[in-house]
Amino acid sequence: MVLPTLIDGEGPPLGQSLAILEYLEEQYPERPLLPKDVHARAHVRALAQVVAVDAHPFVTPRVRKYLEQKLSLDDEMRMQWLRHWLDAATRTIEDMLSRDPRTGRFCCGDVPTLADICLVPHVVSARMLYGCDLEPYPTVRRIFEACMQIDAFALAHPLQQADAPKLD
Repeated sequence: MVLPTLIDGEGPPLGQSLAILEYLEEQYPERPLLPKDVHARAHVRALAQVVAVDAHPFVTPRVRKYLEQKLSLDDEMRMQWLRHWLDAATRTIEDMLSRDPRTGRFCCGDVPTLADICLVPHVVSARMLYGCDLEPYPTVRRIFEACMQIDAFALAHPLQQADAPKLD
């Protein structure tokens, strides 16, 4: 299993996305990823965990490979699996965001948080893996579009990476 890794000059490499984001929060407090209010912090963490804990593990390449090679699921069944888990998480996030008065331009207020950092790759995966239509998720779509206006999000898109396949 390959883990996301951060090398920050000091100490050993760090692994796992949420642990890396928490490390960045603590190491660079001048650019907070979590709100100051304790309830808002818990809300942001809950949003992030819907993606990182509840949905993402089911759609990783190693799981998709297992579904294909060990369980012999055909393309249609694997696609159904992907859609189920990605849509379930997107629906949950949409419900959480659309009902919460703290939702602003971003998941919690008008500054990107740890929740937005987790939401964007989730939406990108859903779009790239099966062409997810965000029409049923207007709040998620609006926040995703706001994030993609920020260079840090736009430049992190998988198709912007040096090793990305060239599309014709």
